[in-house]
Amino acid sequence: MSELVVVAGMSGAGRSVAANNLEDLGWFVMDNLPPSLIPKVAELADGSGPAGDRLALVVGSGRYHDEIVPLIGVLRSQVDRLQLVFLDASTEVLVRRYESTRRRHPFADTDTGGTLGDAIETERVALESLRAEADIMIDTSDLNVHQLRERILEVFAGGGAEPTMRTTVLSFGYKHGMPLDVDLVLDCRFLPNPHWVEELRPQTGLDEPVAKYVLEQPVTGAFLARLERLLALILPFYVQEGKSYLTIAFGCTGGRHRSVAIAEKMAETLDRLGHSPAIVHRDVEK
Repeated sequence: MSELVVVAGMSGAGRSVAANNLEDLGWFVMDNLPPSLIPKVAELADGSGPAGDRLALVVGSGRYHDEIVPLIGVLRSQVDRLQLVFLDASTEVLVRRYESTRRRHPFADTDTGGTLGDAIETERVALESLRAEADIMIDTSDLNVHQLRERILEVFAGGGAEPTMRTTVLSFGYKHGMPLDVDLVLDCRFLPNPHWVEELRPQTGLDEPVAKYVLEQPVTGAFLARLERLLALILPFYVQEGKSYLTIAFGCTGGRHRSVAIAEKMAETLDRLGHSPAIVHRDVEK
């Protein structure tokens, strides 16, 4: 049956890039559509129109932002499967992007002379309720256009396949900031740090000596065994509740050693539990 994706989010966070990526995947994409027309256009996703059975609607914030959330409920009642994707990024990153393009921010208040940062924060507050409705959150702060494309492919390349929970394992470094678009976060900083072993410092958790060092610590085995039992318990209930996407993040100080090794090992565990995950090492090259 039909599948409808609504792409929304902060201005400058990558909505247009995501739209282009979906179009490349064969979706029928409609950009910058006034919210009042969205319910009428949704009938294109019934599988018989020119949109086929996969339609993506890209909505801006601008002056229509307060109309979008009520329409999401209407759309959910019209189609079998709707996913709201919300793209976000830090204010600092959005300021840099806008300064490089020299475009006017849709929430810029020319009367009061507010700063670009003020406009971005005003938009963030205005979109809080829409963000809360999101089925998929993608933080693009640390993503270039190619990495965002990979993330879109990871989520949507399956096309109209039978719905199932897609799982991602992510490693990151706390000193580079917490990831926003994750469901479960586990802190690996209690493990002995390979950074303080001189010969291991330049390597990463993808290298066998570092992985061996991390995984052979006595506490690591106990941690992984308990975590496997926890995931074996809760994952079926996530599926039962209809969750489409689950991201499990492992963090350490720099995101290069412990979290990477643990993420790789837990990906094997998830595969054994019947959830073949994608693996993302956000900070391994930093």
